[in-house]
Amino acid sequence: MKPIRTVKTVVREIAPAGDGIALVHLADPDDWELPAFEAGSHIDLHLPNGLVRSYSLCGSPAERRRYLVAIKREEAGRGGSIAAHALRRGDVVPVSLPRGTFRLATRAREHVFIAGGIGVTPFVAMAGQLARDPGANDAEREDFTLHVLHRGAPPLAALCEAQLPPATVVYHRSGEGRPRADLAALIGPYRQGRHVYCCGPDALMQAVEALTREWPADHVHIEHFVPPARPVDPDAKPYRAELALSRQTIDVQPHESLLHALRAHGVEVDAACEGGICGACRVRWSGGEPVHHDRVLTDAQRAHEVIVCVSGCASERLVLEL
Repeated sequence: MKPIRTVKTVVREIAPAGDGIALVHLADPDDWELPAFEAGSHIDLHLPNGLVRSYSLCGSPAERRRYLVAIKREEAGRGGSIAAHALRRGDVVPVSLPRGTFRLATRAREHVFIAGGIGVTPFVAMAGQLARDPGANDAEREDFTLHVLHRGAPPLAALCEAQLPPATVVYHRSGEGRPRADLAALIGPYRQGRHVYCCGPDALMQAVEALTREWPADHVHIEHFVPPARPVDPDAKPYRAELALSRQTIDVQPHESLLHALRAHGVEVDAACEGGICGACRVRWSGGEPVHHDRVLTDAQRAHEVIVCVSGCASERLVLEL
């Protein structure tokens, strides 16, 4: 079985950080250093009502004694944000080890960050890292701009002000008669070394993907924070999940998630989003023909890993390293 690892943290502070946004400061109960993380990483919060939800870390990776997460209250969501907004100072919140599925591109010369509302959260840490380590000389310097598209009060404005040079953050307020930002102008034309990152509502991410369709795939980086609806596969068939380590065999029904089948047989697997976007439930596979529906793994990773909350199987058996 795959052990579920968490770190015990307590809520030190909760502060407003925009319209309906709470900035939550988590720390070790005895103020020991927390596990290290990379800019762009996220953690799973195990909330008091039993829900597990993933949130990007928006503080500096150099600050080892606190995790900062910003959470927007979504009344029509799945309940996680409401539970998170009910947290109070002193509450105990187990969290997962940080996972990095959204990273700064290596060998980049320009980073263009496009954030839609609360989608700014991973970019505060990523841009902050670039601001602290701009390169030893002009040849190594990496330019960046953080474009924040928002309605109402700008999200995480105080945190951005504290961690980023003012000239690197551009706010684009829309609504109330204001025009929307010109995405094509913000992104600019493709050139080698220019990388575009986007996190925000689906419509914004789809627009960015459309504008960069002709770009090399490794120059465009998209971070989803709401699981998309999983399409129904009319050709789905039952299959067997064979667990190589525990020597179990589990029957999986055509429209049953592999994660559900594993849990029903007492196999513990980390999971958070249950929609293929956080990477918590990645498992190695060594036989069969998985059908990948996630938005996390690269093609190279899919050759030996599978996200069990959304993936299916095109063969009669799928061998998992569990």
